[in-house]
Amino acid sequence: MGLKLASLGHISVDGSKFKANSSKHKAMSYQRLKEKEAELSKEIDALIRQADACDSEENRLYQEKTGYEIPDALKFREGQLSKIKTAKAALEAREELISPGKEIDGKKQISFADVDARIMGGKDGSDYRYNGQISVDQDNQIIVEQHVSQKSNDKQEVESALERIRETTGQLPEKMSLDNSYMSRDNLEALEGMEVDDYIATDRSEKLGKSDLDESTHKLVKADFKYTASENFFTCPVGQKLPLVKRHNSTFIYQGGASVCDQCPYKSRCCQSKKGEARTITTDDKEEIRGRMNEKMAKETSKEIHKARKIIVEPVFGQIKNSGFRGFSVRGKDKVAGEFSLV
Repeated sequence: MGLKLASLGHISVDGSKFKANSSKHKAMSYQRLKEKEAELSKEIDALIRQADACDSEENRLYQEKTGYEIPDALKFREGQLSKIKTAKAALEAREELISPGKEIDGKKQISFADVDARIMGGKDGSDYRYNGQISVDQDNQIIVEQHVSQKSNDKQEVESALERIRETTGQLPEKMSLDNSYMSRDNLEALEGMEVDDYIATDRSEKLGKSDLDESTHKLVKADFKYTASENFFTCPVGQKLPLVKRHNSTFIYQGGASVCDQCPYKSRCCQSKKGEARTITTDDKEEIRGRMNEKMAKETSKEIHKARKIIVEPVFGQIKNSGFRGFSVRGKDKVAGEFSLV
């Protein structure tokens, strides 16, 4: 900043997934890890019992043998069990960090080659990857913050980005623009307490207006519904109110009337229920914050500011990939973070 290469006037944040130095063939699911642990423990117990039973007759049974066949088999299985326990513990620690207190899905996988990597989707399918995050300054496309995440989405990355920007530069950016993948409860909460003029894309680049409903072929999404915090209901694009019908912990469900939805000419593009039920909206207790962002992003001035995001951060990832970097050559989050920093 002393060289005036970056002013922090407008920062854009984005993430891209890079392949880990691992393979799906060197991995196991949490359910299979538990089954394999129990299976090996049972085999080891059986081998120990067998060894104890054979010990008193060792000379007779192994007259022309070494007597080490059972210990060798025992050692092999104990080695396998140790690897299984290490991987299982690493998966449990990882999931507790990502989703504290939540039960682990048996389908969650972990790689034996790199226990820190996670299965993430990509253009060429799912594979073990890391989510590389960069914060880029508008002036000269200088990266002012970067970090590696084990999360497959961007829903919890803003707080880390802001903290690192402040730690590195001593200040926060004036403006920050992000794509819709960052439109989440955690990110909105992080930004709410910061003096940053933030712009996050809604789940629709432009909301539908009543005037263009007839011409649109797009599905109606939550951003097309207006939330009224004072009376706690949503209003659909044609005026129907959707009141709160169900609440479970921090999840809130709003639903319209079946008779109104049935007669609505836009039902096929709005109601997704296979049972033909009225349209529902599911949200959390941060809808008021999300609503303010929706209103902000509906303004033409906001759209113009956010439009710069694509030319600030996306070309930087293009430059990184065009330079030849497509995946990591090291293993483990700490080493991967170091390699990403060098890149």
